[in-house]
Amino acid sequence: MSKSKKKNQTEGCPCGLSAAYESCCGEYIEGKALPATAEKLMRSRYTGYVLVKEPYLLSCWHESTRPESLDLAADSPVKWIGLEIRAASGGKKADSEGTVEYVARYKVAGKAYRLHEISRFVKQDDRWFYVDGDVLEE
Repeated sequence: MSKSKKKNQTEGCPCGLSAAYESCCGEYIEGKALPATAEKLMRSRYTGYVLVKEPYLLSCWHESTRPESLDLAADSPVKWIGLEIRAASGGKKADSEGTVEYVARYKVAGKAYRLHEISRFVKQDDRWFYVDGDVLEE
């Protein structure tokens, strides 16, 4: 990986886009805007995990599948290190459903892992919600 690419990932939003957090996922996490697409919601959810924003994560989780809590801790041994969006279907502004396939990379105690999932999203009252996902074997 080139030095400049690492620099962009460090300086850009945790979701992997080069925009600053404040003008990317921060708008959604801080309640200033709603994600217009399922992919934007997916990216902001990843960022929510990176930054341990449990209230945000629960607020954008569909009520039919939302857990009571996530028990996230700021001192968690999980270190999220990257997000790759592999595919998206539907999930645009005019859609009511969508899926996003992604790979999230993370480390626990120095050992690297990958979470590969196809997530399902629905839009209700002009707002996208995460419903659930199917974890894929690597």
